[in-house]
Amino acid sequence: MLIDTHSHIYLKEFDDDLDNVIQNAVNVGVEKIILPNINLSSIAKMKAVKLAYPLLTELAIGLHPTSIDDNYKKELDAMFCDFNPTQYVAVGEVGIDLYWDKTFIKQQKDAFNDQIEFAKIHNIPIIIHSRNSFDEILDVLKPHIKSGINGVFHCFPGNTEQAKCVVDMGFYIGIGGVLTYKNSNMPAVVKNIPLQYILLETDAPYLSPVPKRGKRNEPAYVKYVAEAIAYLTGDTYETVCATTGANAKQVFGL
Repeated sequence: MLIDTHSHIYLKEFDDDLDNVIQNAVNVGVEKIILPNINLSSIAKMKAVKLAYPLLTELAIGLHPTSIDDNYKKELDAMFCDFNPTQYVAVGEVGIDLYWDKTFIKQQKDAFNDQIEFAKIHNIPIIIHSRNSFDEILDVLKPHIKSGINGVFHCFPGNTEQAKCVVDMGFYIGIGGVLTYKNSNMPAVVKNIPLQYILLETDAPYLSPVPKRGKRNEPAYVKYVAEAIAYLTGDTYETVCATTGANAKQVFGL
């Protein structure tokens, strides 16, 4: 039961061979691929992929933090108007990104908070993007924890102590190709966090795992992440797939 909980296969990198990419995923046992949104312009592309592969894909609606500027409210309102609870399994990807630019940090925090509130109203999880922003993410998120909000820290960027904090709040840890990189601190996280709190992801077309690093990532490569986790934890590959798959089904209501 392989589930890729984070993949952007609606991007232009897949325009020429999406059918093959989907078949590759099916061939290795991928049962579901969750497609998080980026901004207003990506919704139509995302929906087109869902229409073409309705049984394999699920959608999340959200405004990515790197798409936020002074006019974010207008875009966010348009996204909220598009929302249909039968179409989306989560709000995402949302959060704070201070790696590229800190110009709109206040707007990022406000947009993150607004999207958390939206997820609470509709009782669906959130997919959190946190890059160079773990403390800022917690500042916005913690006041909402008692309300029962949950979800996943996508491409988890932190250390073991931070991972334990995330789990204590009721969130899952998203593990992808970074786990397989030399000098990554993700092996320590995986060894110290129970499998029951881990989700598999690719972030395709980005962050391809070893042995595909340097090439375009795709959902089929989630198997390499599962294999790496099995090696680190001593669990069987089948156990990793089954447990993380069950985790994904629980949090996203699949």
